[in-house]
Amino acid sequence: MARPAMQVTTRWTNKVPAVTFAFWLIKILSTTVGETGADFLAVNAGFGTLVTNCTMALFLAGALGLQLTSRRHIPWIYWLTVVLVSIVGTQITDLLTDGLGISLYLSTAVFAILLGLIFAIWYRKERTLSIKDINSLPRELFYWAAILCTFALGTAAGDLATEALGLGFQWGVFVFGVLIILTAAAWQLGANATLAFWVAYILTRPLGAALGDLLSQATTYGGLGFGAMGTSALFLLVIVALVAIAQRQAMHTDPAH
Repeated sequence: MARPAMQVTTRWTNKVPAVTFAFWLIKILSTTVGETGADFLAVNAGFGTLVTNCTMALFLAGALGLQLTSRRHIPWIYWLTVVLVSIVGTQITDLLTDGLGISLYLSTAVFAILLGLIFAIWYRKERTLSIKDINSLPRELFYWAAILCTFALGTAAGDLATEALGLGFQWGVFVFGVLIILTAAAWQLGANATLAFWVAYILTRPLGAALGDLLSQATTYGGLGFGAMGTSALFLLVIVALVAIAQRQAMHTDPAH
């Protein structure tokens, strides 16, 4: 009598890092690199908007492929994907605003609605939006779709506040920084952790964008004049150092999340 075939099941490992101070620091630095890096490649390096957009999209596809096919959390792959998502998210908003002439009011509203739809479909199908439960391929796909949308939304909202509404780079850093602190305080006082995480994640994008513009833009435009190249290089070095530490720690701990 033939034995019944054994059903083989595989467990999808959660490859999102723990939310620590280092997580938020790298996230903010990566958003700043997304703002200044896209400008540097397209303008200062002379690649042009089209070549830069296509190249970064291909790099993102490759990094996302590595992230989705890896069997455990690998810090350098995860954060490389985040940095590239940041750059591509910035490019999407810049394409709509500068290339197609779409107003920042409209693009901000569209991205906010799109993000709401992603969350609604995600929750309807999976019954959770928690990053602690990214334990299947559909959930990880929903996660990265939401991440890309938060970067595009944050770029549009940040430009709307600092440029269209005249808030300026310095006040932009201050206002968005205060909003993040208030979100953290609400979480400490008992607010829903998942909601607080996503609100803070969205707000770090315009904070990083305002910080990037403040550091890189010329003094005549309200910046400090460090330039896109200098700002991008400095922040990338810090990101690489922090990710190297995380990678070293991951090699000495259990890879299971």
